[in-house]
Formats: sequence, structure tokens, C-alpha cells
Amino acid sequence: MVESTRIDYYAGCMAAGLFTDDLFLEHDTGATHPENANRLRAIRSRLDRTIGSRFQPIKRNFAEPEEVARIHDIRYIQALESFCKRSGGYLDGDTPVSRRSYDAAMLAAGAGIEAANQIKSGNLSRALLLVRPPGHHSLQDRAMGFCLFNNVAICARHLQSIGFGRVAIIDWDVHHGNGTQDAFYDDPSVYFISLHQYPFYPGTGAARETGTGKGEGFTLNIPMAAGCGDTEYMRAFKEQIIPGLDKFEPDFLLISAGFDAHRSDPLAQMSLSASSFEWMSRELLEVASRHCNGKLISFLEGGYDLNALADSVEAHAQTLLA
Repeated sequence: MVESTRIDYYAGCMAAGLFTDDLFLEHDTGATHPENANRLRAIRSRLDRTIGSRFQPIKRNFAEPEEVARIHDIRYIQALESFCKRSGGYLDGDTPVSRRSYDAAMLAAGAGIEAANQIKSGNLSRALLLVRPPGHHSLQDRAMGFCLFNNVAICARHLQSIGFGRVAIIDWDVHHGNGTQDAFYDDPSVYFISLHQYPFYPGTGAARETGTGKGEGFTLNIPMAAGCGDTEYMRAFKEQIIPGLDKFEPDFLLISAGFDAHRSDPLAQMSLSASSFEWMSRELLEVASRHCNGKLISFLEGGYDLNALADSVEAHAQTLLA
């Protein structure tokens, strides 16, 4: 029965949207910082030569402060705007900002909101958002680990505000999505799944971290030892991730799509190839077809080897066009 559903789903014309913007290049972290504008240039150059024209463009939309405040303290939002527009600098030891960084962060958050609205209206079924700065480490009241606003968490709350009650977030970035976990740790309406190198930055994401209060059991952490590759990731999908998602029955699926578990990435020690991101994407699309009428949004997070990043994003994007 599942196989039949898969065939019907992929036979249909499911429109996929893509968003990126030159403003993201103006979030200037410096040429030697791992999370610099060349990451996005490498991805865009690759997709422009290959499959980018097959996506429908998503229009610009800056998030409003009150939309970001569904996840972040308004005082943090205001302080970040002031700091960026005054001069910029380092928010912590890992996270530099420039004068345009606040605007870029509001556009990154707004991209998820716009994509959600377009999917709600029926114009799209899924979307790939090539945004920066990334978001999954940012906490309620502070930036962290290259991240300013938690784009995927802001999108999840917006989705709920427009009628999607049960949202699942799958974070396959090699670093644990601590900010996303914190945002929903006591919330049974958002199922957060993270598979990540452990122990590793930022030090969170042990298997025992499963939620609290009403949210107990709605956080699934899958810590992976350095050197893990397809075999271990496939086992995690088969034994934990897919059964967990099928049990939760989400109305909408979100991906924090980091590509730094690639074997060539300089900031981690995992062993995935670019093709790994194709099969992970396909597994999640099949979940979306069963429970969400194919509704899915993917947000760019990490990935720091430019060739590996371009290869991996292309593999992911190709699958979203299926």
C-alpha cells in the first residue's frame, strides 16, 4: 500500500519553489570565517548551471519583528538590530555580524514564512531555501554558532498559526540543533529529530534528551560517533526516524539541511557522500507524501567544503524536484 502511494505521489506535478537573494551575500563574516558568502556563491553557481531553472522562484519577504518574537525575545531582536546597524562585530567567539546582517537574518526568517504561505495557498508543494545566516543554534535571547535567528523554528510557529497543527523538524546538520530543541522542548505539537556527531559542538544532543513535561517523548536525539557514514545513518532512519515520524503523523515537514556531515567537511569528522543527502531527502519526501500531502520546506544550515557543499545541495535539490 505504501509503494502504491509513492507511485501516485511522484506521478503528480508537485511544484517546488526555491529562494535565495543577493542580500545574503552582504552578511559579511569575513573571508576566512567558515560561514562566509562563498558558500552561497558555490551553491548558486552549481544550481544555475544545472537544475535551478526547474524551480519556481519564491518572492522576497522580510519577517516582521513580531513574527520572529514567536521564538526570540523582543529585546534580543532589538539589540541585534542596533548592534548590526551601528557597526557590527562579534556577538560571541564564533558569530560575527556586519551592517547588513540583521536585514539578511530578517529575510532568512521571512523566506520560511513566505514559503509556508505559498504552500498553504496551493502554489507550491515544497521549497528549498538557500539562506544565510543559518539558524539552528540560535537561542531565545542570543546568537550562537554562526546563527542569528532560528529560521526553521520561526517557520514552525508560523505554520501553526496558519493551520498546520503538528509540525516535524528533522535536523541532519552534523552539529546538534540545540536552539531548535530548546524552542520546543516542552511542546508536544512539534516533533524535533536531530542526528549529529556526538560528543561535539555545542555539547548538547544526548540520547537522554527527549523533552520535558507535555513535550516528553517529542524530542528524538540520535548521537553519532565520529566516522559514521551511510550504514549508521540508514539504520537510524529505518529504526528510529521513519517509525517516529509515522507515529507522530505530522501535518508539515521541515528540514534543517546542513551538509557538514560530508566526508570532506573541515569542521566535522563524519563520512557521508553527496549521494547520502539524496537518499535521506527521498526518505523524508516519502514521509511527507504519506502524512502531509507532500508539504515540506528545507532550510540551508551548515556545510563548509565548497565543492562538497555544492554537490550535496544539488543532490538534495534534485530529489525535491522529483
